[in-house]
Amino acid sequence: MSLGSALDDVEDARYDKHAGVRRLILLRHGQTEWNASDRMQGQTDTELSELGRRQAKDAARELAGHEAIALISSDLRRAYDTAVALADHSGIDVVLDRRLRETSLGDWEGLTHIEVDEQYPGARQTWRLNADFTPPGGESKLEVGARALPVVRELFAARTDWPGRTIILVAHGGLIAALTAALLELPQKNWPVLGGLANTSWVQLSSHGPSIEQPGWRLDVWNAAAKVAPDVL
Repeated sequence: MSLGSALDDVEDARYDKHAGVRRLILLRHGQTEWNASDRMQGQTDTELSELGRRQAKDAARELAGHEAIALISSDLRRAYDTAVALADHSGIDVVLDRRLRETSLGDWEGLTHIEVDEQYPGARQTWRLNADFTPPGGESKLEVGARALPVVRELFAARTDWPGRTIILVAHGGLIAALTAALLELPQKNWPVLGGLANTSWVQLSSHGPSIEQPGWRLDVWNAAAKVAPDVL
């Protein structure tokens, strides 16, 4: 057997191994001024900072090699503008889905971490450790996971071209953690093991199961190509 034939066989084996695997990348948006000042954003529609726009372009170049077939984004501007940077590299249109919005933080939105701790002593720590804790006027991590999970299930059912390829969702740190926990069917007590994500870092999961009823999601990558940021949720 020639070297060329051997390499072809290796490529064929690699293709066959991954042909039925659905890859899902969850990308957090770039930095905003509120991120930089440790201010709680939630669903407040803030914009990317200049650094955030550069981060989005860097992430787009990094993810271009994944050859995504679909690009779905939260409709909040900071996520959408990050997704547009990916679209400029890939040529794929951005589809907006409000179910990918960040966790509603209710009365905490607009406050700094310090202000929340002063006005609601101990509440932010409880929120981090308990997936069913709800900020006043907001929603829990469990609720966030429940509203985002159908997005992936609908893609699983509709995109028959997904096996062997990649779909990218652009969203927010809290939502990405909640959606990941929901996809992996983690017990509620274990949701806090998924820590925060830095701006424009991403998560990769892969589905190895036979059907939408048994998707067999695995966590491949968490907080890729990033260091932990001070604004993690």
